[in-house]
Amino acid sequence: MALKGNLADFSTTQILNLINLAKKTGTLRLYEPVVTKETITDGTGKKRPKIIPGAERASIAFREGRLIWATMGDQDGHLASVLHKAGKLNAEQTRVIRERGAKYSDKALALMLINANYVTKADIVRSIRQYTLDIVYDVMSWKEEPFVFEEGVVPPPERITVPIDLKNVIIEGTRRIRELQPLEEELPNLDMALKFPDTPGDKFRGIHLSVDEWRVVSFINPKNSIRQIAKACNMTDTEIRRVVYGLLQAGLVELTKPPTMQQAAKAQTRAQKLRRQPVERSLVERLIARIKEV
Repeated sequence: MALKGNLADFSTTQILNLINLAKKTGTLRLYEPVVTKETITDGTGKKRPKIIPGAERASIAFREGRLIWATMGDQDGHLASVLHKAGKLNAEQTRVIRERGAKYSDKALALMLINANYVTKADIVRSIRQYTLDIVYDVMSWKEEPFVFEEGVVPPPERITVPIDLKNVIIEGTRRIRELQPLEEELPNLDMALKFPDTPGDKFRGIHLSVDEWRVVSFINPKNSIRQIAKACNMTDTEIRRVVYGLLQAGLVELTKPPTMQQAAKAQTRAQKLRRQPVERSLVERLIARIKEV
């Protein structure tokens, strides 16, 4: 029987604790929260908008209470991309491997890469382990996503899974949530865009950026939202917030509204003006009528 709910009532940490203690095997799926016009009453007696599942945001698999695999809905979980993110493959190697290995499973592709001396078995295990943990730590910071835990459902056999002790994941994830709060306060909306300062001066001179920072900088354009940059760089919300926060603090970039957000704001302003016009005309007409009466 599937366990369903919403992270507003049952947090990711509580779900992970339950899976760990009960030694559950299955897959936890989390979805985009879609707010409806309906209201529901929560456990405290307060009413709040009803939220229904939208597109799948993340999928996390477990075997006998241990974390084994995870993927993010808007990320590319291809093995070559995972190894590129871990710094084991460069961009050109990743492109070629993806093209030539499109028809192979992860396990078959891993064996080919090891035999060709691109990476070692240890490289693959460490990269997948870190990729999985990054996703789970990010999910632990979510607050209102609908979820369903499907007992007995596991990834297909061609996927490479790495068993990870959940107790340590919960402890580390809880610590990271506390550290993430300032980042969420600084960057609450990932639909904002970034731009370089109008007068950058010597700010970039002598600056040593990390690989992740350079990847983000290469996509900075007022047309690209932070969320879109995260997707292009294969980053979680937490990872992109951490990188952008550092760039903002250093004065290397500035926040700006992307064109789509600006257009929406203009459309809303026009709609508000149109709604006011009949009221304003009616008021003028009443004043004129009153003056005539006098």
